[in-house]
Amino acid sequence: MTTRLYTHAACLDHDPGRLHPERPARLQAVLAALEGPDFAALERLEAPRAKRAQIGRVHDLDYVDMLLAAVPDVGRADLDADTTLSAGSGEAALRAAGAVCAAVAAAVRGEAKNAFCAVRPPGHHAEAAQAMGFCLFNNVAVGAAEAIAQGLDRVAIIDFDVHHGNGTQHMFERDFQVFFASTHQWPLYPGTGAADERGIGNVVNAPLPPLAGSAEFRQAMTEKILPAVDRFRPDLILISAGFDAHWLDPLGSLNLDEADYAWITEALCRIADRHAEGRVVSTLEGGYDLDALAASAAAHVKALMDWGRGS
Repeated sequence: MTTRLYTHAACLDHDPGRLHPERPARLQAVLAALEGPDFAALERLEAPRAKRAQIGRVHDLDYVDMLLAAVPDVGRADLDADTTLSAGSGEAALRAAGAVCAAVAAAVRGEAKNAFCAVRPPGHHAEAAQAMGFCLFNNVAVGAAEAIAQGLDRVAIIDFDVHHGNGTQHMFERDFQVFFASTHQWPLYPGTGAADERGIGNVVNAPLPPLAGSAEFRQAMTEKILPAVDRFRPDLILISAGFDAHWLDPLGSLNLDEADYAWITEALCRIADRHAEGRVVSTLEGGYDLDALAASAAAHVKALMDWGRGS
């Protein structure tokens, strides 16, 4: 069965400014990397807009309306020191969340084994009523809520961005149908994600010290996160695929490489085959060195494709 790629040109129109790390060139680099011959079999689809009701399952509707109304006609509007709106930000945010919803629906219907959503702005820092950390709507959380609405009972979210997905954790830490697990650098922005943050037993955080690399990452996944995901027996695995734990990335101090991203992708696909009919949906989060981002995303998507064909 095929792997799907969801993206939209509108995601390039969110423009926080020339010097902002979360710039359109990030998505351009990812899409260019996925144009090679190894990716000819990708089924490429245009991301739809998320509906207000879909976003409102995890975000306060007043916040949704406020954010969209704050999008400027020209220029930029700062929501905080890190998070900025431009004229194209509203459409980009709707398409980013809509991509994950569409990918989830396709996985539930059996139309695709797995999918990667090459979208921006990222989402995992966005809280129910607050944009933060470059994030407007929490795309992976909107997707998890869509999966439950589509009739699935248990959804697992795995986040390997260098920064902790505070928004995702807070949205689901009292929801027994959703499991959230994260590896991330500690200490680092946003300051959440301590090992003792466990929700109602549905949260596993495995913080990594600065300069940790492949060995520490794989140990944390093998000993803490992967067994917990296996015990949860998810009907769907969602991935917050941040590639800023790469050793070249300027916003973190971890030392992962492309092989680590391929490895964890394969490990999660293996669990999905056992419990979730292979259903895996991944969405782009961080990653700010363009070369490292492109190579890491390519390794991740190649692993999704190889697993989908071979299982």
